Amino acid sequence: MEVRNKTVIVTGGGTGIGRALVLAFARAGARGIAVADIDEAGASQVAAEAVAAAPGCQIFSQRVDVANAEAVQNLVDTATQRFGQVDVFCSNAGIILRKGLDATADEWQRIWEINVMAHIHAAKAALPQMLERGDGCFVNTVSAAGLLSQIGSAPYAVTKHAAIGFAEWLSITYGDRGIKVSCICPQGVQTKMLFGEGGERKGFLQAGSVTAEHVAEKTLEGVANESFLILPHPEVLEYYRRKGQDYDRWLRGMRRLHDQVTKEFGNIVV
Repeated sequence: MEVRNKTVIVTGGGTGIGRALVLAFARAGARGIAVADIDEAGASQVAAEAVAAAPGCQIFSQRVDVANAEAVQNLVDTATQRFGQVDVFCSNAGIILRKGLDATADEWQRIWEINVMAHIHAAKAALPQMLERGDGCFVNTVSAAGLLSQIGSAPYAVTKHAAIGFAEWLSITYGDRGIKVSCICPQGVQTKMLFGEGGERKGFLQAGSVTAEHVAEKTLEGVANESFLILPHPEVLEYYRRKGQDYDRWLRGMRRLHDQVTKEFGNIVV
């Protein structure tokens, strides 16, 4: 899909990968961008940055809780009213929970609502108009954890696998009707999720991590090529192939990795 002159929604747009996506789409010639985030001030700040970077682009910000289906529908309706249509929906917002079996049912529900249901809300809200035109694109920020796993976080590993599953279904069901679906699946990205608010967190994914800007650059390439998997870390594809070729061997290797990183970083290492 050609990004120039397209209209774009980016959730989780107030920081990290979302911010980088907003700026990348603006500089690539998008006609309109909606910057959505639960942090209204953050979204507004990024919208101002995007206006400065691309004065010709129509940009607005909106506070949105992506776990709320009505809020996501309202976002799509507002963007449609302002821009005429929504061409690309970047369902980017996500959270991590560094727990295993100690996670409560409420904690599981919260991460499920944000990491999985938000993608479903986005599709329900934007898909009808895309199908009517026979053209549209969903770009879902997932993680390499959706293809592999996540040491130190059962809820993250599970919800990211589910997010991949939904994206596959969406592509299978609507791909022949003009709907493009892409999943961004990086390993470590240099954001607060990886390093903590003040850079205090330590973890094995920090080695080899990439910038959010790198992820955004690869995302625009993936959208242009209409690729399902967008892999800012190309080695993830090889890891995924090894998993499929010999699942038991892959699991043994992951157990060894688990032992290594927990010895170095402690029980919670992501």
